[in-house]
Amino acid sequence: MSLRIKSLFLFSFFAFLWLDSAPLRAADLPTEVPAGVRADAPATAPAADPQKLMRLGPGDSVSIEVYGQPDMTTTVYVGDDGKISVPLAGPVLVNGLSPVEASSQTEKALKDGGFFVDPHVNINLVQSRSQRVSVLGEVKLPGRYSIEPDTSIFELLAQAGGETENGADVGFVVRKDADGNVNRYPVDLKNSNGRKGPLQTIALKGGDELEVPHVEQFYIYGEVSQPSMYRIEPGMTVIQAIARAGGITPRGSEHRVQIKRVGPDGKFIVAKAKPGDKVLPNDVIYVKESIF
Repeated sequence: MSLRIKSLFLFSFFAFLWLDSAPLRAADLPTEVPAGVRADAPATAPAADPQKLMRLGPGDSVSIEVYGQPDMTTTVYVGDDGKISVPLAGPVLVNGLSPVEASSQTEKALKDGGFFVDPHVNINLVQSRSQRVSVLGEVKLPGRYSIEPDTSIFELLAQAGGETENGADVGFVVRKDADGNVNRYPVDLKNSNGRKGPLQTIALKGGDELEVPHVEQFYIYGEVSQPSMYRIEPGMTVIQAIARAGGITPRGSEHRVQIKRVGPDGKFIVAKAKPGDKVLPNDVIYVKESIF
């Protein structure tokens, strides 16, 4: 190989090494953000929401494993007092703790009791019986159902057999706070993707109740194509209710529409309806004939 060829080879080799190790400049980076990635996305994933961790409670079945001590492996139930029976250490309070926290609590009990110098304990949930949610109202199988930390509203509804034909679009998660106050959170029961705003943003917790109300309905008759009883859609107006009933017949008049509804005193009142008026539960809409 000639000296000139050798020199070119060595120059190319060292140039490659220099380029490979040189720092990237801003101009070298892609200017477009890949699809599905936010431009302002944090560099690290957010910390896990502690509210989503499974909490142990009475009736739960858990397995206990002590590293290097296979004879101590066992499965026990959390008692009504919130304690589990650990070999050697005896009762250990785990009520309200996550499995990881319960493992640390058990390690402390074994160490404090002088049974081990540095024990390593692993506690896993085998079967949950304390994390249950009641499903009430317009569902096919009302009752209490077990949930996992990521159980959704729709998965819970599926366990309850789904809504009846009279189930409403919006339900409520009923929950007591630390002070014993009862709070009701509206949730969308029809749209699995959730709606914008406060609907469908709450995660289920043990002790919750999911209420599925009876659907709100209105009645419409007179000069419409399909007089009947219909469910009220969110924000429904009189003109939308008429459209739901197939529209006004050739004999009807959009200017001669009445609403009959229950007033504040419990008595029926009849008033002329405007197209933009909101439809209320149990309204009776009457479309009259045209006078011309």
